[in-house]
Amino acid sequence: MDKVRKEFPVTRKGIYANTAVYGPLYDSLIDWRQEHDLDFLLHGSGMREKSLQILSDTRKTVGQFFNCKRENVALINNFSTGLNVLLEGLHPKKKILLLENDYPSVNWSFENRDFDISYVKTSATVEEKIEKAIGAQHIDVLALSVVQWLDGFLIDLAFIKKLKTTYPNLIIIADGTQFCGTRQFNFADSGIDVLGASAYKWLLAGYGNGFMLFSDSVKELFSLSTIGFNAANGDFGKKDAIRFAKQFEPGHLSCLNFGSLKFSMEFMQRIGMDKISQYNQLLSEKAKQQFNSLGLLEDRIVERKAHSTIFNIKVDTRVFNHLLENNVSCAQRGDGVRLSFHFYNTENEIDAIVKILKTAL
Repeated sequence: MDKVRKEFPVTRKGIYANTAVYGPLYDSLIDWRQEHDLDFLLHGSGMREKSLQILSDTRKTVGQFFNCKRENVALINNFSTGLNVLLEGLHPKKKILLLENDYPSVNWSFENRDFDISYVKTSATVEEKIEKAIGAQHIDVLALSVVQWLDGFLIDLAFIKKLKTTYPNLIIIADGTQFCGTRQFNFADSGIDVLGASAYKWLLAGYGNGFMLFSDSVKELFSLSTIGFNAANGDFGKKDAIRFAKQFEPGHLSCLNFGSLKFSMEFMQRIGMDKISQYNQLLSEKAKQQFNSLGLLEDRIVERKAHSTIFNIKVDTRVFNHLLENNVSCAQRGDGVRLSFHFYNTENEIDAIVKILKTAL
C-alpha cells in the first residue's frame, strides 16, 4: 500500500485518522476532475452527450462494484435525501425497529413520520436482541447503519442474511455510508433490501454523490410519487414508464460528482477490494488490541469478534487537543474521540497514536 499512499497528500501533513468525517481526495482523481472541467470550459453544451454517458457508466460501475443489477441502482446526491424519498412511499402505519443512537439521518427520517417505532440498544449481543424484537413485536421494517457512526460498531452481516431467510417479509434498510468502501460486499447475497450510502467518506469520491441499491422484491412495497423530466430520460413518452430506481433521480445530476464516484471505485478495484479488505482488517485488529490495552474501549466493542476501522476512545477534550497538537487528525464524537483508519494508513501510525496517547493519559 506504500505506493498507493503517495497518492494522498494529506498523509504527508500528519496522521490522517479521520476518514469517518471525510475521505481525502487524491492526486489522480484531482487530475481527472481538472480535465473534466477543462472539457466543459472548452466545449460547453458539446459535453452533454459525454456527461450523460458518464452517468450511465457510473450506474453500471456501482452495480458491478456491489453486485447489484444496474437497473436497481439509483444515483443520489446523499444518503439523507435518498432515504427521505424512499420513506415517502412507505405505508405510515408500518412497525419499525431502529437502533438507539444510530446516525440521526437514519432515525430522524423515521421519527419525523407517523410510524410505530421501537428501539434496540447497541450491545455485544445486539443481533440477538434484534431478532427477539422482530419476532415478539411483528416488526415490518428494520433500519440501521451497517457501521455505527459514533464508535464503529459493526453489525454482523451473516446475521442480516440469516434474518432475511427467517423473516422473508421483513424489509431491511441499511445505511452503508460508514461501511461501503472498507471491504468487499455482495449486495445480491446480503439479505438487505435497500442499501444507501453517501460516497464522500470511505469511497473517496468527494461531496455530492451517493447511491441506493434495491432488491427486486422491495420495489413492490413502496409507492413513490417523486417524478421529474430527468427520471424519464427527457422523453415525454416515458412519463408513465419510469422504473423504480429512476424515481430517485427526478432532476439533473452532476457528471463531475458522479464521474468522481466512478473514478474512485475503479481506482479501488485496481488496488483490489480483496487487498483493501484484508489490509483494513489488519488495521482494525491492531487498533483494537492497542486501544484496549490502554483501557480506552467500551466493553461492547471489546466483546465483539469483528469490528470496523472506526474507534471511539474514552478520552476527554484535553487528550483530543493533545492529539491535534501532535498532527493527528481526528474528531470528537459522543463522549470520546473518534479515530478512523483506511488503506492509506499504516500500522506504524497506530503505534505512533498509542505513544502520543500514553504521554497524555
